[in-house]
Amino acid sequence: MEIDYYEVLEVSRDASGDEIKKAYRKLALKYHPDRNQGDKEAEEKFKLVNEAYQALSDPKKRAIYDRYGKSGLENQGFSGYSGMDSEDIMDDLSSIFESVFGRGFGGFGGFGSSTSRQRSKYPLDIESKITLEFNEAVFGCEKEIKYSYKKPCEVCDGTGSEDKTTETCSNCGGRGQVYYRQGFMTFSQPCEVCNGSGKVVKNRCKNCGGRGYEEIEAKVSVDIPEGIDNNNQIRVSGKGNINEYGDRGDLYVRVIVKEDEHFIRHNDDVYIEVPVFFTQAALGETLKIPTLRGEKELKLPVGAKDKQQFVFRGEGIKNVHTKKEGNLIVQISITYPKKLNDDQKELLRQLQDSFGYETVLKEDRFEGVFEKIKNWFKK
Repeated sequence: MEIDYYEVLEVSRDASGDEIKKAYRKLALKYHPDRNQGDKEAEEKFKLVNEAYQALSDPKKRAIYDRYGKSGLENQGFSGYSGMDSEDIMDDLSSIFESVFGRGFGGFGGFGSSTSRQRSKYPLDIESKITLEFNEAVFGCEKEIKYSYKKPCEVCDGTGSEDKTTETCSNCGGRGQVYYRQGFMTFSQPCEVCNGSGKVVKNRCKNCGGRGYEEIEAKVSVDIPEGIDNNNQIRVSGKGNINEYGDRGDLYVRVIVKEDEHFIRHNDDVYIEVPVFFTQAALGETLKIPTLRGEKELKLPVGAKDKQQFVFRGEGIKNVHTKKEGNLIVQISITYPKKLNDDQKELLRQLQDSFGYETVLKEDRFEGVFEKIKNWFKK
């Protein structure tokens, strides 16, 4: 009797792709070898669940199976796991498990990825930093960046070996991955001995010290866009590391922006604090204030308050993506004289008297308050 893949996954024939994946998750965990060590029946069910998922998760394979059954798939070259050796089966299961649960989650005890999935000696993309003055970030500029990138050693052709030969790593068996357990699951990580390559070098290349690559000093001119902010990145295509196949990654330049002495940036808005003498605030004078692009006039209202803010729309920083300009927010800080001579004191007293302001507060004005305070301390 032919096996029904839908029955294996315990789903209906009209199940959606998400329902099939959900069912696979449940059954793969149930029959996982690390949960059922030494249980041959569970191991066979685990293989069968993966075989069913491999067939039904692929729309083309599923269409063939629905019409012709398993024999139809076999005629198309799909043979499930029959005729495959144990290592090939476990490699195949590992790749399926990774597609559902993610990389690093699906390593099985003793199972691993094949040598075709070995890691490169180094990533293709690289990162560099550049420090900009406040105004350079606000208005944009062009900067030359010095950095270094990796490329395969020309003497040893990237092998790291003087005679251009390598040996299988004994620590990971050439897989490039080692495995460790946590609870019932087994996780994988790159082999530390071979750095994930699966190969080790006996006769190290004198030119690269056995690393298999050289580091090249380089320069590149980068256009800094107007409005770029601190910790933003600029991608420079095709300026990263080069691998042994000739592929080249990108250079990512992380921007560090220096602070300004007067202007404070918050996203696309800019803040500046302007000192205002108390008489200017009282009189409502007009002040000249600095902006990012020159001078502007600020008309103070009569009796302006300390820390009062005034917004100049469109006088901020141009957004690096939308090109829309932020605002300039001016906050006034009212200052008072620290010392007064006799003439100044007399003038201020005359001004105070002209407003009818009493220099000595009458006690009866706060009579009710005094009584309330006294009651606070009565038991």
